This record gives sequence, C-alpha cells and structure tokens, in this order.
Amino acid sequence: MALNVRGYRAIPIEIPPHTVMLRGMGWDSNVYLVRDGGEALIIDTGTGVNWHVYTGIWERGGYLDGVRKAIIFNTHEHFDHVGGNRPLKRWLEGKGIHVLFAAHEVTAKTLEEGDDYVILAYSYGRKFEPQKVDLKLKDGDKLRIGSLELELIHTPGHTAGSSCLYLDDGETRVMFTGDTLFRGNVGRTDLPTGNGWKLRESLERLSEFEVDFGLPGHGRYIDDWKKNLKGILGWLP
Repeated sequence: MALNVRGYRAIPIEIPPHTVMLRGMGWDSNVYLVRDGGEALIIDTGTGVNWHVYTGIWERGGYLDGVRKAIIFNTHEHFDHVGGNRPLKRWLEGKGIHVLFAAHEVTAKTLEEGDDYVILAYSYGRKFEPQKVDLKLKDGDKLRIGSLELELIHTPGHTAGSSCLYLDDGETRVMFTGDTLFRGNVGRTDLPTGNGWKLRESLERLSEFEVDFGLPGHGRYIDDWKKNLKGILGWLP
C-alpha cells in the first residue's frame, strides 16, 4: 500500500512481526506503529503538519483494525517528534481508541510545562501547547503493548530526556533510537540540554545490546547495529 502526496511516496515499511515504519515527511520525524492484539504503540508523531497522511496509510492498510488502546510515546522533547501528539490523539479517540501519552520523566516535565526553550516549536513557525503525560517513565521501566514488553533505555545526549525503546519479542530484536543514533550519524548536541559527553556514554551503553534493526528518528533503518556503532564511536570526540 502506498500513497502519493505531492511527490512524496509514503510506503509503510513492515518489520515483522509487529512493527510498521513510516518515513517522516518534510521536517517530520519517522513515525512508528507497534501492534499486538487490540493494543498499539505509536512512537513519535512528527510536527503535526502531515498527521493526516500517516493516519490515512494506517487506515488504508488496516493497521489499526480492532485496536482499543494506544500509547503515544515520545523519544525526546523536540517539536519534530511531538508536534503531532494532539491531532493524532483526537483522531484515535474519534475511532473509539483510548489514548495515553508516555515519555521519560525528563521529557514529560518539559512537555507538561510547554518549555519551548527545549521543545523548539518556534523553529518550525509553530506553537506547542502544554500536554499531560500519563506515563512518566524511568530508565529500565517497561511499556506493555498486548503481550509485548518494551524496555526504556535513558540515553541523554541529544537532549536530557532522550530515550530509546528496546523490544525483543523472541523473533526480532528492535531498538527505537529517536535522535540518539542514526545510520552513520548521531543527533546534534548543541541544542538546549544537549551534551556530547553524555551522548558518547549513551552510545557505549547501546553497543552492549543485541539488535537486529535499529529504528531511528530520521532516515533509514540500521541493519548492522554493532558495525554502525563501532564506526560512529571511532570518530565521535
């Protein structure tokens, strides 16, 4: 299933058995959907400009059929990952789906205060309205989606609240990395609450995990986890 929107070919990338990846349009982050039974997890939501495109793909592909509960998890505080939270919540609730917001406790505090010094909505010519975060998580906490458990790994560096989610379902080991780690690169550390030394420490910690697919906040998926991290740690200060 593919949808053409002004030259953008939005093709859902299925990572069996539970995950669907949508490459972000324009300034948007990538948007991920994890599904098990009647529950779903949405990881990051973009700027909110193109939320209708992503929901259209899910609807046409039947990815949310039968879902009764959804958790929207933000990997960190930046607007290109959180701007679509509210419109997605409204759309999901309009379909009768109960929605909860989740984030690391540092990110949750920033979102609840609407701290635009960190969120950076103004950089996109937008405004972020403070929002309640229902699930405030710490390092090592688990998010349960159906029979699945995803572990939160706090990985400060890009921002103070940056976190990854690790899923090992017995078939595929997946790490959702936000802007902590990309294919061949890392998130910048020169924005508010960024810290280069902490980012290196976070990457060294991530290198200890066994991962089949790294799913970043932007760009292509990472299919050689150890090699990718080794190369980056080799040139990172």
